[in-house]
Amino acid sequence: MLPRLQEIEIDILSRRTRPEANGWLGEIEGIDLTLAFLRDKRAQAERTSARGTVALGMPAPISQH
Repeated sequence: MLPRLQEIEIDILSRRTRPEANGWLGEIEGIDLTLAFLRDKRAQAERTSARGTVALGMPAPISQH
């Protein structure tokens, strides 16, 4: 997931140059907001992957009397 998020960030950053050149402030704001959400998502994914996995074991059947 992390490599894909990096690809998306590079793509979004490359899309920012045209609005900057044309002074499209609303478009720049939208791109910046998208980048902020993307970076939050990447940080969340990094935290999740750093924790590792948890072995929950196999559930035992409930015995009926």
